[in-house]
Amino acid sequence: MADNSYDVVVLGSGPGGYVAAIRCAQLGLKTAIVERENLGGICLNWGCIPTKALLRSAEILHYAQHAKDYGLKIAGAIEADLEAVVKRSRGVAKQLSSGIAHLMKKNKITVHMGDGTLTGATSLTVKGEKGEENLSAKHVIVATGARARDLPFAPADGKKVWTYRHAMVPPEMPKKLLVIGSGAIGIEFASFYNDMGADVTVVEMLDRIVPVEDHEVSAFLNKSLTKQGMTIMTGAGVEDLKVTGKGVTAKIKDKDGKVHTGEYTHCITAIGIMPNTESIGIDKLAEMDRGFIQIDPYGRTKSKGLWAIGDCTPGPWLAHKASHEGVTCAEAIAQELGNKDVHPHPLNRSAIPGCTYCHPQIASVGMTEAKAKEAGHEVKVGVFPFIGNGKAIALGEAEGFTKTVFDAKTGELLGAHMVGAEVTEMIQGYTIGMTLETTEAELMNTVFPHPTISESMHEAVLGAYGRALHI
Repeated sequence: MADNSYDVVVLGSGPGGYVAAIRCAQLGLKTAIVERENLGGICLNWGCIPTKALLRSAEILHYAQHAKDYGLKIAGAIEADLEAVVKRSRGVAKQLSSGIAHLMKKNKITVHMGDGTLTGATSLTVKGEKGEENLSAKHVIVATGARARDLPFAPADGKKVWTYRHAMVPPEMPKKLLVIGSGAIGIEFASFYNDMGADVTVVEMLDRIVPVEDHEVSAFLNKSLTKQGMTIMTGAGVEDLKVTGKGVTAKIKDKDGKVHTGEYTHCITAIGIMPNTESIGIDKLAEMDRGFIQIDPYGRTKSKGLWAIGDCTPGPWLAHKASHEGVTCAEAIAQELGNKDVHPHPLNRSAIPGCTYCHPQIASVGMTEAKAKEAGHEVKVGVFPFIGNGKAIALGEAEGFTKTVFDAKTGELLGAHMVGAEVTEMIQGYTIGMTLETTEAELMNTVFPHPTISESMHEAVLGAYGRALHI
């Protein structure tokens, strides 16, 4: 009979769960992981990774269609093969999911495939192809993630009304697409399908798109997407959505209170997420708020031995936040089990970067200018446009800017906000700076390589103090 007792069992193998399991194993703990679908969870299989593969194809298409801007001629028509684009995306996801299986084997982590249900704070049953298994552990980490929220009056059917999962494996190319919600998921799919040739309309209830971003970033992106041919409706709401033989009919109330009826071939709903916690037996074991598991800074719940991380806990709901929580949680568990060599550090929520991979890209960390002022800070703000950056001009990517927000009294970097080419690869520089509690002095005295778009980061710091050199 198999020994199903462990030091740690992790329920869910997304970027929080599998990272937590690996760190537990590295610390010498006997570890198992439970997964009901695919190793890697939503991120690797239906989220972060495959969407970036789709967006990369759309980006290449965009460049090919604008080859003449770079002095190039391409003979013949440039066309998108949606089936091939999706096939490549799924191949990327499969490759990385297989990589997680290798990591589990390498770290001697036992994998139990099936639906896991807690029977206590440190015990659970797993129902899978092998029947029912009973697992016990000294500690259990819940990392069950979240899923897309449906419109209450028009649940996704996978044919005409899609969530992000349907939008990644579309049965057909939409001709006229309605995207409800302008957060990262909604805007990324709007950008992808717009580049692929669809007529895209985005509806956002709040007064600006990507509403968690700095107001200048939101305004810039709105202008850019409109220029690309999208229809953007802010301060608007979809009051009714009906599937018809040809697609969907939507009644949309605009910011002036007028109701418009629009016909679309397809609709993507991107109105938020719901935690996957309603059927895992956790309700009586942890404090819950709207389905999200409440935890302390290390991931502890109210029940001894029961922990939680990632998208099933309070936001921000980001893969890298989940992974960081996984490491912190694993180290806290090891410490409780007697390992005196680990010193877990709770997550610094003020320094979690956010990235949106639309065209142009968005990246940010820390407070927006408005939030900093609301928090009582006297601020110094620097903005540097990419049109003043030599590398951006040479790349043909002069659209965008970098913005920094500093505390005027202390020089503390409070936030950084970027929109433009490859900014998702650069934001980490500011994130490291915030983690090291840097001030404007250290950033000003840092040598940035030339020619790079990252020089805009330096100029935005200089600009906050009236010292910008190239504008």
